[in-house]
Amino acid sequence: MFVAWIRVALVSSLLLALGSASLQAQEWREPYPEEAQPDRYYSEPAYREPAYREPAYREPGYAPAEAPRYGEPAAPESAPAPAAPLRRATAPLSADFIVQANQAPMDGIPAKSGKPDPQVLKLQVLLDRVHVSPGVIDGRQGGNLNKAISALQSMHNLPPNGRLGPEIWDLLQVEADRPVLMDYTISDRDVAGPFVPVMPKDYAEMAALPKLAYRDPVELLAEKFHMDENFLRNLNPDADFTMAGTIITVVDVGPNAKARVAHLVADASTRQLLGYNENWDVVVAYPATIGSADLPSPSGIHAVKAVAENPEYWYRPKVNFQQGNNDKPLRLAPGPNNPVGTVWIGLDKPTYGIHGSPEPSKIDKTNSHGCLRLTNWDAQELVKLVKPGVDVEFVDQTPTASVAPAKTAPADGVTVGAGDYQPMPPPLQ
Repeated sequence: MFVAWIRVALVSSLLLALGSASLQAQEWREPYPEEAQPDRYYSEPAYREPAYREPAYREPGYAPAEAPRYGEPAAPESAPAPAAPLRRATAPLSADFIVQANQAPMDGIPAKSGKPDPQVLKLQVLLDRVHVSPGVIDGRQGGNLNKAISALQSMHNLPPNGRLGPEIWDLLQVEADRPVLMDYTISDRDVAGPFVPVMPKDYAEMAALPKLAYRDPVELLAEKFHMDENFLRNLNPDADFTMAGTIITVVDVGPNAKARVAHLVADASTRQLLGYNENWDVVVAYPATIGSADLPSPSGIHAVKAVAENPEYWYRPKVNFQQGNNDKPLRLAPGPNNPVGTVWIGLDKPTYGIHGSPEPSKIDKTNSHGCLRLTNWDAQELVKLVKPGVDVEFVDQTPTASVAPAKTAPADGVTVGAGDYQPMPPPLQ
């Protein structure tokens, strides 16, 4: 009997201990599922309501479910979680980069930096708005930015030294009436394609493609807004560029120039193309790749003979140059990644012209096969401003343009120069 009493006491003690442990465990247990904890693993972006939590980083296309509100039961596991509304991405450059760029002071000289600078970005965008192209917009200082400043000085009859000073900021005030960065909603057309994710380099492989299209929506959007692709991505790190309706941050470069160009001057020493009106006033300026040591651009004065948008490219190794092992003529389809980009402005000198480029970031950084190469967007602006007969002068002696009288343009159908003339790329549309 004593033994039975001992057993009962032990069982009661054990049950009491277990109950106490259970109560302690209940006391320390987290009141909500781990994914609903507001502070342990999740940070709250400034644009979220306090009851909404999501990871600071999400893969493109990821839409986290809404966490339960405090005091409310979690939704049953079988019920589908509501998708988060589409949100605009924030810039990783700094938390305030967009605000800093839009509010950057229009005075002083930006400090040299290896990173995108808000004030440099503002300067690039404002120069682009006055039709003095800085090339690819990336918020970084460089030679193309200095050339744009020089062209702006020429446009206003100032010494073209390319130095940033108070007078440059004053000249740009006319285009500083709105922010330089803006929201843009990706459209169905932006993501419709077709795209060529891996663009071959060999011309024979390129000739097999039906269109030399953009590689992806990022390349399309970067060219649309005159931006460097990496800068566009870094400005919108969480954006799904493949989804129509996504809101991203882009630069606002404004509309294209409207002033007619009567004279073009290509300066090989400064690697720049300047466009003048009939009174020899600078109206547009572009950084350019102009020829090479092996295949220099023509010299003297020539004339625009024909223009084409979205041209085909005809590779002719016996007439132009040989690429790799390709020793036979090839037809390359139109598209922004065509070797001449989206525009061909043919000159009266056989096989030479002004054209776009599939690699805008390399303008003025590499050589060309004798032609004058621009970014696709600069070429698209220029092609609307010129017509057959406009004179094109090639100079390399001074950093400023020669104002020699224009040579009379040849009549249509007249071959100028030696050899068999064939517009490149034929046929001109």
